[in-house]
Amino acid sequence: MTVLIDRPPATPGPESNDDALPSSPRPRWEWPAFGLLLVATAILYLWNLSINGWANSFYSAAIQAGSQSWEAWFFGSSDAANSITVDKPPMSLWIPGLSVRLFGLNSWAILVPQALMGVASVALLYWIVRKRFGPVAGLISGAAMALTPIAVLMFRFNNPDALLVLLMIAAVWATLKAIDDGRIRWMILTGVFVGLGFLTKQMQVFLVIPPLALTYIAFGQRTWLIRLGHLIAALGAMIVSAGWWVLTVELWPAGSRPYIGGSQNNSILDLTLGYNGFGRLNGNETGSVTPGGRGMGGTEALTGGAAGFPGGAGGPGGGGMWGETGWTRMFEAAQGGQIAWLIPAAFILGISAIILRGKVVRTDSRRALLVVWGLWLVTTMAVFSFMAGIFHAYYTVALAPAIAALVGAGAVQCWQRRDRLWVRLVLSGASVATGAMAYVLLGRSPDFLPWLCYVVLIGSIIAAVVLLFSHLAAPALRRGALVAAFVALALGLAGPAAYAIDTVSSTRSGSIPSAGPATKGGFGPGGGMRRMAGNAEGMMPPGMTGQQGMAGMPGMQRTPGGQGAMPGFGGATDGRTQMGEAGQMGAAGGGLLAGSEPTEEMVALLNDNADDYTWVAAAIGSNSASGYQLATEHPVMPIGGFNGSDPSPTLAEFQEYVNEGKIHYFISGGGRMGGSGGTSSAITEWIEANFTSKTVGSVTLYDLTEPT
Repeated sequence: MTVLIDRPPATPGPESNDDALPSSPRPRWEWPAFGLLLVATAILYLWNLSINGWANSFYSAAIQAGSQSWEAWFFGSSDAANSITVDKPPMSLWIPGLSVRLFGLNSWAILVPQALMGVASVALLYWIVRKRFGPVAGLISGAAMALTPIAVLMFRFNNPDALLVLLMIAAVWATLKAIDDGRIRWMILTGVFVGLGFLTKQMQVFLVIPPLALTYIAFGQRTWLIRLGHLIAALGAMIVSAGWWVLTVELWPAGSRPYIGGSQNNSILDLTLGYNGFGRLNGNETGSVTPGGRGMGGTEALTGGAAGFPGGAGGPGGGGMWGETGWTRMFEAAQGGQIAWLIPAAFILGISAIILRGKVVRTDSRRALLVVWGLWLVTTMAVFSFMAGIFHAYYTVALAPAIAALVGAGAVQCWQRRDRLWVRLVLSGASVATGAMAYVLLGRSPDFLPWLCYVVLIGSIIAAVVLLFSHLAAPALRRGALVAAFVALALGLAGPAAYAIDTVSSTRSGSIPSAGPATKGGFGPGGGMRRMAGNAEGMMPPGMTGQQGMAGMPGMQRTPGGQGAMPGFGGATDGRTQMGEAGQMGAAGGGLLAGSEPTEEMVALLNDNADDYTWVAAAIGSNSASGYQLATEHPVMPIGGFNGSDPSPTLAEFQEYVNEGKIHYFISGGGRMGGSGGTSSAITEWIEANFTSKTVGSVTLYDLTEPT
């Protein structure tokens, strides 16, 4: 993976700081090229956006609730009646919630803010790299970021990751500004961005703190004591910018606010440190619903660690059903096509560029940029590779900015020093490594553009050979080297671009989204959940296909008249996973991973006299409730939160709601993993014993205003 710039190679002395920050006048083509990058990114992220529908209906329901109730908006409640919150802080819901208030409830109002965050992320990354390595480096970094398959998906989706990535990039921008001029205000701003990241996805944002702190203390202006003081100020800013909301929630009387989803004691601190915190690292997540308490992670869907699941108890690996832990995890089938395309090039070019900075002054801004992104990549990749708790492929979007920045900046730095043999070998090696990586990743989808892997591999090898002669003065050879650089760049982005186009061309929805085509060995198409025609084939965990292995699985729930269904995926009377016409797990009544899709008859039934009730219905699990709520725009109580395992409401509380006439219907089935026991089971058993069921379409429900 290489790139050219508009000047011949330089031969600086060992103490030189020849690569001063680019200064005016800018080349005429820079602004048009930058504008073209942003316009192309916007088109890619906005094109066919409504095909994703509600995307993650778990969050869409909370956005709808926030558009109707300011209290629900502030807390991030799943329903406008404020029974329970989502299992994350609400900042990622605030912006689309305001959008829905302005433009009404529809897919575009929910998803367009995420797409605009993606465009802003690309623009900010371009500016960070361009300021230190020039416009060509900025354009390559921006293009690599924009075309990363998982970034294309997540900037068209309503998970918290879109806002999280933007805030983390902004934190790097502020830190590098602080290194440039030594003023404390930039480190305070860094702390604010990290704090807001905490309000977006809690402790995941902490992964950027070591890279930011180490880079600033190593390369910042002023004395080390002053730099340490600046870091303390940044820490204070982070605590204030995140702590005001946490403190408000903790001090708010529990009886007058929604239950904190994902916690077991109605505490945001418990959610932060346990379920969404250290449990993700060690796998011991309070609130999980499988034997041993491993695996399930709120919106992060299906669980690992249950006996009989690959990678769980009784299976290989340390990452539950999501695969073995280790440094190769990012290159496995589930994650590889999402993020791994340019990882080899990022390491090769990034490390080489740092070496080439040589003995420049300590505060060299270019070296600081390379180091901060390099530390970001290593730290985040290490945590993702070895975390024993639940892990999903879409988490890897957090790697995309670091990979893109290292590729753009590292390639330009190496190109400038291509007079050295070892640097030309680096450029050639990066080209070959990128082609080989693409060959492997594309080969996992043999029916998807089967010719592309050969074109990329062979073209990258030819480009690498030509690049070895890029130092020669012969005009023909120099022109050939420039062509080879362009070819290597284009081929390096060809695979991600193909995956990106596939991503925007088909529906992505549910709680485990993934980009690109179906892959061998991943969990479902593309390594995750993708709505496809057909049946459950390919949607099962690794090692399972179709209906194999369904009967007798641990925690299997029985369904009326059936042999047991995959827990959490909705009931099916024949004992199979309920897929529906669209091939989505639990499509009719909803389930653990996908929202319900109610029929017109069901919607009309729920809307009848809806204003007479606080909740038009209740269902086990947030995804089961979400589809009904989005269709009716009336509150539907998600019993037990996302997993159906949260102790909210208690049986006594639910009985009181029913006695007061606050809940009209109970919709049976829903998204709960595990066997009997718990609040959800107690409520279900009480309803079945005291109310008469009826069937609407394929869904069983109970009228709670008419006891038997």
